[in-house]
Amino acid sequence: MGEKDSETAPIWGRTRQSESNNIHRMDVESSALSEQHRSQNRSRGGSYEERGRGVKEFRSWFSWLIPCFVIANVVVFVITMYVNNCPKKSGDCFAGFLGRFSFQSTKENPLLGPSSLTLRTMGGLDVKKVVNGDEGWRLLSCNWLHGGVVHLLVNMLTLLFIGMRMEREFGFIRIGLLYLISGFGGSILSALFLRSNISVGASGAVFGLLGGMLSEIFINWTIYTNKVVTIITLVLIVAVNLGLGVLPGVDNFAHIGGFATGFLLGFVLLIRPHYGWINQRNAPAAKPHKYNICQAILWTVSLLLLLGWFIAGLISLFNNVDGNKHCSWCHYLSCVPTSRWSCNREPASCTTTQLGNQLSITCLRNGKSGSYILANPSDSRINSLCVQLCR
Repeated sequence: MGEKDSETAPIWGRTRQSESNNIHRMDVESSALSEQHRSQNRSRGGSYEERGRGVKEFRSWFSWLIPCFVIANVVVFVITMYVNNCPKKSGDCFAGFLGRFSFQSTKENPLLGPSSLTLRTMGGLDVKKVVNGDEGWRLLSCNWLHGGVVHLLVNMLTLLFIGMRMEREFGFIRIGLLYLISGFGGSILSALFLRSNISVGASGAVFGLLGGMLSEIFINWTIYTNKVVTIITLVLIVAVNLGLGVLPGVDNFAHIGGFATGFLLGFVLLIRPHYGWINQRNAPAAKPHKYNICQAILWTVSLLLLLGWFIAGLISLFNNVDGNKHCSWCHYLSCVPTSRWSCNREPASCTTTQLGNQLSITCLRNGKSGSYILANPSDSRINSLCVQLCR
């Protein structure tokens, strides 16, 4: 066991101890010396394998938690679309052939998904309900909802590509904690800046995995060889997801908060030992520590910053602090308004007046009003007209 390379390569490729498989003359001489050591070990009353039990190796885990997370997110989205029931509740739908699973109009939701009202009903992050309605559970439930098919596909493909590899290397406990805590951290930052909109998505948790990947490279810098390629890949993935985040219905504040939380948490959860890879019983000096001083410093500082962020964030949230008052341009980080969509995702609310065949509707959000000649309009038709006025 003492002579074997690691059982599995680290997540970012080979360690330095397994860079070459070429056989040189030196290897033959080393084999002879190793055989001599084996003979000495046997003469001392213990086998070579027994004396090598102190060797540290990378352990390969079976990835099952991340696929379960993906299945859960897909199932929740299907249930959300069933509850949304666009033909009955709105009338103005996209892909009507899907029946009650059809999407809201692309003007209302360009991501091909449900309405904001449905997302709120299903547990989307609504700051007013969290602060004033004692519904803090929405900080967690919003991470399992998605604004549309596009949003869901991007998140789940990224989660499968990144999460399964990380779970195989670090196990389901550490990666599960990284995913859930990062999602919670993203929700806190989102609640501080998105005061009126409904926030949903596993993006914060997924970005937490990306942040954890980056910090894992830094804290285990000396044992990996292909760091540059990995960092470039990470930057590209983050850039694509941040670009998607400027669309309505996607919360870039959750991305940023989740990434920052995962980055700090990665220094705490994903640390690897730099020493202790070989048996130290015959070492003349005392057995070295498993981690070097830089790792210990990063671990301590990151843990303190993480605790400070959660404490300060939760105190600010439940004291109803509006982050936009301290940053007037930050709202553009989450949505850039265009002629095709509005960044206001607050559910439409209108007042209606029916006089004979004339229906008058006024949007409470922007004050716009309209008159329509309709006899006995259905609730879904009224709701559809209300949504159009409030865009």
